[in-house]
Amino acid sequence: MRFLLLVLLVAATGTLTASPVAADETVRYRLVKWKAKHIHDTKKADKIAETLEKLQCEVEKLEHNGHIDVRYRCPEWKVLELNTHDEAHQWESWLKQYGFETEHKH
Repeated sequence: MRFLLLVLLVAATGTLTASPVAADETVRYRLVKWKAKHIHDTKKADKIAETLEKLQCEVEKLEHNGHIDVRYRCPEWKVLELNTHDEAHQWESWLKQYGFETEHKH
């Protein structure tokens, strides 16, 4: 459910960064080595790939044998600026679930 909320947030705002005003919370993230998610739902694979692209990750989608592999990596540190502590924890949790290294700063 958290993932869906995060994807909806990204879809609604079109961005993963806060307003030009300094953000209260930041999450740094990176993923040096390629990871892959094995997904059978095309819409879900598209949403995951779109979210990873908005996070400025390298993304590849490969369809074969009735499923989609979404491969991704982000070898350089990136910063996600968020308005609230709860949003930062949600994103940090999502990023960790997808194998990223994270650093959350207040």
